[in-house]
Amino acid sequence: MTTRWKRFYEKQMADAKLRELVESELENLQLGVQIAKLRAAENLSQTKLAARAEMSAPKISAMENEPRNLTIGTLIRVAHALGSRVEIKLVRASSKLRASRVERSGGGGSREGRVKNRSLKPEGCGTRRKVQKEKSKPAL
Repeated sequence: MTTRWKRFYEKQMADAKLRELVESELENLQLGVQIAKLRAAENLSQTKLAARAEMSAPKISAMENEPRNLTIGTLIRVAHALGSRVEIKLVRASSKLRASRVERSGGGGSREGRVKNRSLKPEGCGTRRKVQKEKSKPAL
């Protein structure tokens, strides 16, 4: 039997943009769920895990509920506090997901022509301080 919720969900997932957003959010949540499961397996509260990892309990909560912009160093600290280790692997995206990303980017050709030469520092970085020091020197 199909429920109203199931029909609504299927209708929403027919929209490629919304489907991609949902898939992206689910990927993000997987990391948080893993942290929460490992913490529960160790019978640790968020506060105790935070103490072991030398960080705040709200940071642990944020990692479990909205794991965004995490550094590898932070993940390693939490993993060590849980008696675990971090593994990073690259997994090929599904063909549907890749196709929608290509459409958004404006084509599927080589990226060579579109990549710009970028410096690690923004233009003019560090020059302001030099100019200010030169201005502050008394004229002889």
